[in-house]
Amino acid sequence: MSTIVSRLDVTQIFCDVDDFCSRWEQCWQQVPQLPSMTGERRSKSRMHLSEVITIVIAFHGSGYRTFKEFYTLQVVPGWKKAFPNLVSYTRFVELMPWCLMLLCCFLHTRTGEITGISFIDSTPIEVCHQCRAHAHKVFKGLVKWGKNSVGWHFGFKLHLIINDCGELLAFQLTPANVDDREPVPDMTKDLIGKLFGDRGYISQRLFEELYARGLQFVTKSKKNMKNRLVKLIDQILLRKRAVIESVHDHLKNLCQIEHSRHRSVFNFLVNLMAGLAAYTYLPQKPSLDIYPKNLPALPPAVF
Repeated sequence: MSTIVSRLDVTQIFCDVDDFCSRWEQCWQQVPQLPSMTGERRSKSRMHLSEVITIVIAFHGSGYRTFKEFYTLQVVPGWKKAFPNLVSYTRFVELMPWCLMLLCCFLHTRTGEITGISFIDSTPIEVCHQCRAHAHKVFKGLVKWGKNSVGWHFGFKLHLIINDCGELLAFQLTPANVDDREPVPDMTKDLIGKLFGDRGYISQRLFEELYARGLQFVTKSKKNMKNRLVKLIDQILLRKRAVIESVHDHLKNLCQIEHSRHRSVFNFLVNLMAGLAAYTYLPQKPSLDIYPKNLPALPPAVF
């Protein structure tokens, strides 16, 4: 087992996923089901969905570059005792889309604590090289061209909100040409305190909308804007906004949420959701050390 997998407690992941799936099945059985057709056969895989979800999450901490290598070289020969009902690689790939809904619901249970200090940013998720964009078919009609400070890219845009501990608070996937400010109201419904973003989020209307909900949106000023008074602590936290860039780096380089080998929209979404879930299990996340230590007399309201 690779070094990164050893940092992810696969046993803990399976316990969390299996408990969640068990609760979901109990709730699902209470919902009225459609009657079966005469002679209808409902096939059932010998692998439980909790096992499928655990394996796809574990891949994103394995260090393997492709899921096929991870499954054939690591899971099949090494995890047979833990997963006695393993299926072939081809069959497992067919099962992956069936776990998408449960995986999305499980990921929402892994969000972090609202601390009052949040950071927002977006990162491109390219689906192919730019020179092949005109011939791309897998995500035809779903992806667009987008541009950021680095340049043009073809694919999606992942919007993230994290707290000062590097924990995920909210996420949303949009085409690459969507304005960064558009998903903010929906992503910040439950947030309070202060939200820090870059110059791309400057909007008076958005600031007033969030402020009315008890959330102060703090952004950097553009060069052509008038000088405005900003609290010292807000200036310091604005300089620390790069922590969310480190989260993007972890997601893309450690958890491998981005690659150009997708052949299915559903498997792309499974890969993305599993990568985000794997990130929540990383023992060390990018974070800010901003809280005072050994100063019990200092009121927390100062920070």
